[in-house]
Amino acid sequence: MPWNKGILRDVARRHLPLRIAHIGDSTSESLVSSNYLPDPAQRLGAQYARVGATHSIMRIQGGTSVVETIGGQPNAYQVAKNLVGSGYHGCWVVALGTNDAADVYVGSNVSFAQRIQRMMSVIGNAPVLWVNTVSLLSSGPYAESNMQRWDEALRQACSSHPDMAVFDWAALAKRSWFISDGIHYSSEGSAKRAAAIADALATAFPATGPAAGGSHCVVRAQPDWNLPSYQG
Repeated sequence: MPWNKGILRDVARRHLPLRIAHIGDSTSESLVSSNYLPDPAQRLGAQYARVGATHSIMRIQGGTSVVETIGGQPNAYQVAKNLVGSGYHGCWVVALGTNDAADVYVGSNVSFAQRIQRMMSVIGNAPVLWVNTVSLLSSGPYAESNMQRWDEALRQACSSHPDMAVFDWAALAKRSWFISDGIHYSSEGSAKRAAAIADALATAFPATGPAAGGSHCVVRAQPDWNLPSYQG
């Protein structure tokens, strides 16, 4: 699938104006942080606006997973339900799985497939881009082997959901873009990731031409790192 440098104006011609709800864990925090990205144009909201979003809603909280809760904060399923309950209609980006993979590793009896299905039961047939996971760790709950299992579950799930696409961020992420914990991103990595997620959304659900989904749901594309939007 060629990388789409065009503008996402009307996701499947169903949502005008185009609104995006981004649900993310701590790996998304640096994408909206002035500490990591002092230039507002590099942050995720500006990147969504670059590809045509008129409004973006950020629901980003460290430790978030689909099922588990921390410190009284709602889990991602509850966050999505609350958005729908408040009248949200639009497209979704779900950047979760890092904590879900770890939670299953340490003993949760809620499987990867069940977690993904819970989110999809709320999102329904709205266009949704899931961002897959990657880690530099070789052991423990957050090991890359656990992330790969989660990513495979995403690929399997999207074949059953015509309006679901998966962005293969793991195939693009470079070791130099991570901070020392091997899970989160540096300023450069955050700038690259914010721009790449926005472009992947435009590629998965372009203003013209067929949308990704079903058996062709995985967005695997090589961005042009020389474009201004990718400069960290």
